[in-house]
Amino acid sequence: MRMLVLGAGRQGTACAFDLLRTTQDQVTLADSAAPRLSPLLQQFEGDRLRCIELDVRDAGAVSQAFVGHDAVMSAVPYYFNLELARLAVDAGLHFADLGGNTEIVRQQRALHEQAVSQGVTILADCGLAPGMVNILAADGIGRLDSTDTVRIFVGGLPQHPKPPLNYEIVYSLEGALDYYTTQSWVLRNGRPTQVAPLTDVEPVDFPPPLGRLEAFHTAGGISTMPWDFEGRVDTMEYKTLRYPGHADLMSAFSELGLLAVEPVDIKGTLVRPRDVFIAAVDSKLRNPDGLDLVAVKVVVRGTKAGKPALVRYGLLDYHDTELGISAMMRTTGYSLSITGQMQAAGQAGPPGFHTAYEAVPVEPYLKELRRRGINVEVTE
Repeated sequence: MRMLVLGAGRQGTACAFDLLRTTQDQVTLADSAAPRLSPLLQQFEGDRLRCIELDVRDAGAVSQAFVGHDAVMSAVPYYFNLELARLAVDAGLHFADLGGNTEIVRQQRALHEQAVSQGVTILADCGLAPGMVNILAADGIGRLDSTDTVRIFVGGLPQHPKPPLNYEIVYSLEGALDYYTTQSWVLRNGRPTQVAPLTDVEPVDFPPPLGRLEAFHTAGGISTMPWDFEGRVDTMEYKTLRYPGHADLMSAFSELGLLAVEPVDIKGTLVRPRDVFIAAVDSKLRNPDGLDLVAVKVVVRGTKAGKPALVRYGLLDYHDTELGISAMMRTTGYSLSITGQMQAAGQAGPPGFHTAYEAVPVEPYLKELRRRGINVEVTE
């Protein structure tokens, strides 16, 4: 197989590394600037790894880059995924992405018939959240006869938090602020409903030494599940996990207008407050030597054989210090690689459009995660 990975950031690097380490596939890594390879990938360059410069906004260049490949895995920002999926289908290639924007995923669904006619699949939401946690939630629903409540909690956190935010950037601050300022979709009384971000803060406990975190609504992670399970599940929600106190601080910044994207006049110059906020805090929230962790809890309640039933999924994953791969890269980039491999092998649904939770078989997926030391605990 010849695999094309779009984006040489953290998640694209992790995806490419996992492909090279676990398969004999040829891998092309594309980025808007000639990728500066991490030590992880340097060992493969010139053998099974080829790097190219590619502007994903250039449809002609993208179509040319697709030639000779079997599948595409997108680790670029979500707003490129709709057009990239169109181009992949036109070229007759499988396409998988990290998702992250519910409206774009819903627009990708319109490509279903064209993908069927081309004999390829489009898989959206193949990372951690959306991605892994949605696969787990759907599996929990499938284990029960009826489902009342689905609650999903996910957080990427520093192992050694520093005030005032007790947070370090693990992917994109711009992306995180999108989730903090966009209405979140949930199911309430079986119907899709929007709730404000950074609201309904509640404590969530994990085993020591992590202990107590806080959870609050954010956008993106639940993806299209509220529509797919409308009328079948009474309550469904996705919340982000942070160290206690984080939500109050971010809510204050938001209420003061510091996260807004509408320009304001500053001494005759129109400036987006969010751009100023990012410029001021970005460097303070980055720690190249910092160690991270990923915390996941998915709880599905309902009935089975006429009795109350509960399915729980839990994960605590930590920075791989031996390889220098963060927990967020492991749980997101590796997940994209696993689902992309399943897709190319015809193991992730028939041709057409699917979200990962609709098409990825849970047991093989969990087995592949375990091979990489990502151990999801399942209890019933």
